[in-house]
Amino acid sequence: MKIGFSSNYCVKAILTFIKGGNVMKKRQSFLFLSLLICAAMVFGMTSGVMAGNIRIGVASPFTGNLAAYGDNVKAGVNLKLKEINDAGGINGQKVEIVWGDDLCQPKDAGIVGSKFAANKRIVAVIGHLCSSATLAAMPIYVRAGLPALSPTSTNPTIGDVGKGWFFRNCYTDDFQGRYLASYVVPKLMGKNKVAIFYENNDYAIGLKDSFVAGAKSAGVTVTCAEAYMTGTTDFTPQLTKLLRDKPETIFLCGYHPEGALIAGQGRKLGFNGPFFGADGIDNEDYIKIGGKAADNTYCTVPFLAASAGPAGKEFAKQYKKTYGRDVDWMSANAYDCMGILAQVIAKTGPDRKKIRDGLAAMNWPQFGYKGVTGLTYFNNKGDCSKPAFVKKVENGKFVAAK
Repeated sequence: MKIGFSSNYCVKAILTFIKGGNVMKKRQSFLFLSLLICAAMVFGMTSGVMAGNIRIGVASPFTGNLAAYGDNVKAGVNLKLKEINDAGGINGQKVEIVWGDDLCQPKDAGIVGSKFAANKRIVAVIGHLCSSATLAAMPIYVRAGLPALSPTSTNPTIGDVGKGWFFRNCYTDDFQGRYLASYVVPKLMGKNKVAIFYENNDYAIGLKDSFVAGAKSAGVTVTCAEAYMTGTTDFTPQLTKLLRDKPETIFLCGYHPEGALIAGQGRKLGFNGPFFGADGIDNEDYIKIGGKAADNTYCTVPFLAASAGPAGKEFAKQYKKTYGRDVDWMSANAYDCMGILAQVIAKTGPDRKKIRDGLAAMNWPQFGYKGVTGLTYFNNKGDCSKPAFVKKVENGKFVAAK
């Protein structure tokens, strides 16, 4: 037998108890128990969503070989979280983060996604970071009616999988790949012959396909394309094959741990030209792992402090003061994700469906969010229009490409 207690019932029970004499003895025990429960509900207010903190799930790789990415996301979220809570929270409710370590792997993302979906206190998700992880988790969120806002997942197919519950404040790889092919390689780098070395995952495959399509229309020649598995450490056989066609540049189409090893081994095999990659290469660990071999590497990013507006530059200063390092694009995007959700929840309340509707309503510039990464608003797939910037490794440091 299930017994429910509404606020109206609580009021009636209290009034009945005050009258006292009209209550039959056999009901007094039940009534007294009702009063205790009602008192907990009315005065305690510690267990319900409206009573406690607003919980937001954040999914990223916090351990494993891509933990540096997760650390960036955590840094950006925590910086904005402190600002929100120091100012009193959202409509008087403090915000609490539930961290989910997905290792950037689909299987682990499914586990994290299921936990987030089952926890009714979690009203929205920031994440996931890697496209493969996001693609694995989104069907779970769709079934549960849990909105997800990714700061980093760029695979263009995620919007279709998300079915109206997915949003992102970064560009997609169909834009990034074509931008690399039409501008970065032929104009910025002045090269024409490209060898593609891509990681066998959703992010890199989508990026590679977009680059190839853009290369055809830009007159850039793809000399050869080779795939590698995540976690590979010896790339000599494939690099030897790629270098036979004498490419002028090599596309490091994947994430920074393998990209740095490829750069080092490529230099040892005599390749002296520039490397280039996309946003997956932008991490200080690329330089730490690659050493001198990492010099003369270009990469596209959604945020660059040197090119940011006043809010972005101020954020970069605060970030360095807080963490003692230069800001990266993942931290900036995660910071804005937290800000976007706070703005929406302040209007809609901490309700999953209403938050989704609030995000979907940000569908025009005048309804967008003005953050440190610029203006964010979404189309009907949850995608946004954001510019790309180019960084370059010079003398062991990332700098804005000239």
